[in-house]
Amino acid sequence: MQKLKALLLVVLCIATVNPAWTQQYEFRGVWIATVMNIDWPPQNASVEAQKADYIRQLDMHQRNGMNAVIVQVRPAGDAFYPSPYEPWSQWLTGTQGKAPVPFYDPMAFMIQEAHKRGMEFHAWLNPYRAEFSVGRSSIAPDHIMRKHPDWFLTYGITKYFNPANVQVQNFVIDVIKDIVRRYDVDAIHMDDYFYPYPVGGKPFPDDYAYQRSGTSLSKNDWRRSNVDSIIKNINIAIKATKPYVKFGVSPFSVWRNLSDDTQGSDSKGGLTNYDHLYADILLWMRKGWVDYVTPQLYREINDRLIPYEKMVNWWAAHSFGRHVYIGHGIYRATEANTTAAWKNPNQLPDQIKIARYTPGIEGSVFYSSKIFKNNPLGWNDSLRNNYYRVPAKVPVMPWLPKRPAWE
Repeated sequence: MQKLKALLLVVLCIATVNPAWTQQYEFRGVWIATVMNIDWPPQNASVEAQKADYIRQLDMHQRNGMNAVIVQVRPAGDAFYPSPYEPWSQWLTGTQGKAPVPFYDPMAFMIQEAHKRGMEFHAWLNPYRAEFSVGRSSIAPDHIMRKHPDWFLTYGITKYFNPANVQVQNFVIDVIKDIVRRYDVDAIHMDDYFYPYPVGGKPFPDDYAYQRSGTSLSKNDWRRSNVDSIIKNINIAIKATKPYVKFGVSPFSVWRNLSDDTQGSDSKGGLTNYDHLYADILLWMRKGWVDYVTPQLYREINDRLIPYEKMVNWWAAHSFGRHVYIGHGIYRATEANTTAAWKNPNQLPDQIKIARYTPGIEGSVFYSSKIFKNNPLGWNDSLRNNYYRVPAKVPVMPWLPKRPAWE
């Protein structure tokens, strides 16, 4: 512990002497969430208002020094683009299945505007969520739930694709192949929702699927094998379609705690990717099934359960040669019951310094886009005038072929 504190002090002291320490290559991204209109588009906005708001956000992020946006284009078995597989998203037009009027292709527009500003566009998909709020969500007549009701399971207030169903896996892979084939995306991105987060201690209702599988694996290992299978095959499908397109995942902060696994982190996470979401991130990196991970390290420095600085070091030490971009929870500064640490203007700058000076960390991603609008704690100014004042290129992945110039 004393060594870690000393290292942290050295890092912060060096960064204070040279706070605008520049990086030729550094990933600087922002998540733009569309589910429930969190970041975009504005609710009930016209097409012109949608476009104007997206451009406003990109211009702001460009001024802040960002070089990538991660935009949610498939929040819940729906689409922010004309899809042959899934209906238009309810969060685009207010009604699932209803196309924008006048017609436009939001994803094509968003990619073009991002590339125009020198930013990568990562298409963010939720793999298994199908009906966000059962009985309350807008569900189109041609939604896949109506065609294959046996593919879905209800858990809590949400309906999910069954991760154990091979037809489901193939369907999701077809959706992704279609995006990669038709759009000039730089990456496919998935967040932390694989098997859902536990709800009130209730078991996920997959006993029948487990019994039918005939597997000799324990249920937990069987669930992990289901997720492993789709991750491996998504990567194969992406690379077979366009070998230069990246595949990234933004997992929950903790893979496993050290108390449960000798490879685990010195943390006290109440849940973990491996044990509760059945996502074995380390396996995916070790096998080369993902090109980057963006762990959601939304806790503060010296947090008593999941300390930011320890988690940065752990993920850097367990990258297996893949890229690691740290996920920063800047929304924490705007929460009504936020902690004293997130009221401190130095919290984010200090996190950036720690990540930047940790070998094996290639950059940062911020959640979420709308938080920057009001310049929380002056952080826009910190990025523009200091930490991201000098532009940086997105880090190169030497295991991937060079991509063609943006169209």
